[in-house]
Amino acid sequence: MPASLLEMEIPRRLLVKLMPVLAAMARSEAQGPSEAPPPRISKEMLQQALALAELEFSEEQLVLMLPSVNRNLPSFQALRKKDVPLDTEPAIRFRPIAPAVATQGKRVFRQSRLKTRPQRPDSIESLAFAPVTQLSALVKAKKVSSVELTTMYLARLKRYSGQLNCVITMTEDLAMKQAAQADSEIRRGHYKGPLHGIPYGAKDLFNTKGIRTTWGAEPYRDNVPDYDATAVARLADAGAVLLAKLSMGALAQGGLWFGGMTKNPWNTEQTSSGSSAGSASSTSAGLVGFSIGTETLGSIVSPSTRCGCAGLRPTYGRVSRYGAMGLSWTMDKIGPICRSVEDCALVLNAMYGPDGKDTTVLGVPLAWNPEMPLAKLRIGVLKAEFDRLQGESKDVYDKALASLAKSGANLQNVELPDMGANALRIILSAEASAAFDDLTRTGGVNQLKGQAAGDWPNSFRSARTIPAVEYIRAQRARTLLMQQMDSFMSNWDVLVSPTGSATLLITNLTGHPQVTVPCGFVDRIPAGLLFTGHPYQEGTPLRAALAFEQATDWHTMHPKVDWGETKG
Repeated sequence: MPASLLEMEIPRRLLVKLMPVLAAMARSEAQGPSEAPPPRISKEMLQQALALAELEFSEEQLVLMLPSVNRNLPSFQALRKKDVPLDTEPAIRFRPIAPAVATQGKRVFRQSRLKTRPQRPDSIESLAFAPVTQLSALVKAKKVSSVELTTMYLARLKRYSGQLNCVITMTEDLAMKQAAQADSEIRRGHYKGPLHGIPYGAKDLFNTKGIRTTWGAEPYRDNVPDYDATAVARLADAGAVLLAKLSMGALAQGGLWFGGMTKNPWNTEQTSSGSSAGSASSTSAGLVGFSIGTETLGSIVSPSTRCGCAGLRPTYGRVSRYGAMGLSWTMDKIGPICRSVEDCALVLNAMYGPDGKDTTVLGVPLAWNPEMPLAKLRIGVLKAEFDRLQGESKDVYDKALASLAKSGANLQNVELPDMGANALRIILSAEASAAFDDLTRTGGVNQLKGQAAGDWPNSFRSARTIPAVEYIRAQRARTLLMQQMDSFMSNWDVLVSPTGSATLLITNLTGHPQVTVPCGFVDRIPAGLLFTGHPYQEGTPLRAALAFEQATDWHTMHPKVDWGETKG
């Protein structure tokens, strides 16, 4: 009898059942050494692995399991050797609502009407902090050229981006070429719309053909893709001008990248937050006309809030993720970071819709009407979240709600039930670990600057212990969360909360859109008011956010830091 089996201390009743097998093994050994290698996974190893799932099996069950467990190893090894490109999606699909519901509605997109005729300013740089709505009116009326705007923003990027550490790669040659083309098209009467000739920046996880796309991470700092991401291509089709690839936290976490920490223009001793760190920082500082970023769990809402920008995280499946770094295939979303609410609507309008490449994107009409009667909206206020605030935060948000009420909004207090969303965070951990499995195995994650307990390298390693069964169970529980959130939202068109709301995690899991706008300052750093809407109905929370924006002047303020700009 093989010594390895004797050492397992098999009970007598099981030993009797295994006697025929043992006899065969003995005959095989007598004939000569077996070609099969000894099992890599022992009973003790199996028991320790099962402890992660809080499972205990009998000795008989463990013995029966061991051959199957060891037989799986070659399959695992074969999968690890298989070349799976980083932009390969898994053969699963997540949608926030049923397709039949999503495709209902009509496309009604109306831009605000100009109150005054656009006039050329005395100084082009005075437009640095202007919203897209103002810039586009000037460009359309040929009062200002795209080349002039592009030249101005490029100069500001060169002058100030180093202090904010918000740029990874300048795209000056491309920008000047696109700007000249835009001016030529406009002169010939081929005006493409409100983004035509408007300079912008893109988070450095969007592929740009022939221009490096680093994901903010050391192992990819020399990566040069051979195609454009859909979002970048569509903005180019709309006539927008790409100025720079903006900094992002390494592999979409926080504000720390291989060049250091991205700074907040309101206080350069602090980070701008992340992971769309450079997008928010550069937009706030007037270095770009607008920017685009991504969010998986707060990466648009958080930096937009801290930098005093308007940020929109659209519905999951609204904008194609093709050509954008994948972190969590069922949670990643692409959206704009701007200086006004309507700017967000204009940028989303240029990017959204199916491209035939990202199969999660539905052809759902985008509705935007800035003149929609506010009184018609059922707006629920998550009162308990505001009540928990203290000190300066409490005062800021009380005033914000008062301003929203004065704008004509019909506010009703509502209580958000505990939906148990925290347990579902393992979905992001498991998917992110799978996305960068090869990087973990090769040791590439060791090159990242962030190596603390909460940074990706440790998360990627730790997530290897999440059982596949628990991940699937979490996705099933996510379906229940979606149903619960849908039921809760059935009585409301919009929810209002502080940006630190529990809805941030919930809606990133369910796919609901959120809009954040500046609403004051806490400890001299911007605070944000958060508006949540129904899936594929971004126009509704945008309309409520616009009402607040029009009732206040927070969006007109820009940072005053050591580069000498003035506030007001």
